[in-house]
Amino acid sequence: MNRQSIFFTITVSFIISVLLVIISFLILITNNHRVKEGQFLDKYIPIVKMVMRQERLGIDDNFLKNLEEMGYLYYADISEINAITYNPQTKIIVEKNDPRNNDIFRVLTLDDKNYIYTKKRNNTLLIKDGNSSTSNSQLYISLVFAILLITIILVYLITLRKLIPLKILKDKVKTLGNENFDFECCNSNSKDEVSLLGMEFKKTALKLKSLKEARNIFIRNIMHELKTPITKGKFLTQLEQNEENNEKLKSVFTRLESLINEFASIEELISSSKNIEKKIYFLEDIIDNAKDILMIEDEHVIGKFENKKLEINFKLFSIAIKNLIDNAVKYSPNKEVIIKNENENIIFENQGEILENPLESYFEPFSSNEDKSKDSFGLGLYIVHNILKANAYTLEYEHIDGINRFICKKDEVSTI
Repeated sequence: MNRQSIFFTITVSFIISVLLVIISFLILITNNHRVKEGQFLDKYIPIVKMVMRQERLGIDDNFLKNLEEMGYLYYADISEINAITYNPQTKIIVEKNDPRNNDIFRVLTLDDKNYIYTKKRNNTLLIKDGNSSTSNSQLYISLVFAILLITIILVYLITLRKLIPLKILKDKVKTLGNENFDFECCNSNSKDEVSLLGMEFKKTALKLKSLKEARNIFIRNIMHELKTPITKGKFLTQLEQNEENNEKLKSVFTRLESLINEFASIEELISSSKNIEKKIYFLEDIIDNAKDILMIEDEHVIGKFENKKLEINFKLFSIAIKNLIDNAVKYSPNKEVIIKNENENIIFENQGEILENPLESYFEPFSSNEDKSKDSFGLGLYIVHNILKANAYTLEYEHIDGINRFICKKDEVSTI
């Protein structure tokens, strides 16, 4: 185990805590035994001395009565003494021996009563303490020790359980370098710091995955978009050099330059996490710019809109409009698109069949719903969707009486 890891530090701390608790328990038990031993000696030795002095003078009924009033019972019969001292249930709680004279002093306990046993110079003495009661101090100490030990163990196990996702997260993060962005490591319902950290890493991984997919579709669409002007340019270079062909060739290069600028803008949108810059522009200027980028004839685009002011990013929004126009003309039998507006909402209408799948399915990169046998939607509705979203618009779709209607709907601004 790595000595610098959190798990190693916590485990070592746990072991040290358990050892300290055990040592403290042993010290308390030992000290408690010594205290009890001192109390017994202080209480019972004077009684033993008193009885031994009386034995030398003779034990009479009056002494036994006085002793009984003090709460003590004197045993003279050796058989009674042996019955108690040799009883298997009798326990020795204090013992003091004098090896030189073979003297023995013991405090015994049986049935919650204490007995004073003394053997000195072959003289055996047993006295019962009628007022004795079993002390529970040792039991309380043991109970506190058990509770404390269980608490430490539970805290240790709970802490390890909380930190296990951190170890899993560490292993998962290592796989990000191999572009493995799919992982689960934490309980999403948990609100502790480790789980929140795991969820943030998961969000980051999903963002990286989305960025990777966006770049892939971006590259795929670059190849698609550049294919037509490059092919056209190659064809023009083989024709006779004249002013008309030179102008056409020049327009091809202009188109290539426009596409490169367009791709640069889209790449910035895809990779940027900051808000785009937006200003006020007229709708007619945006549509004219989109037609210029598309290099489409005016007769294919029928404008039936009011020249409203829109707060958008001109360059990016023009790309979205250009792709919607291109898509509408490309898939319409009459090769026309009608552009309308309702306040800030922009509507694109064209003749055609209803979409085979829900509009949202076309927002996904590499969507399996796209018809691979046909041209894709320019840069794809995925790009259009993200451009509109960055400009506070939402793309909606409806099909009414053979007319496809793509609606760029302005998001409502909350006043709360």
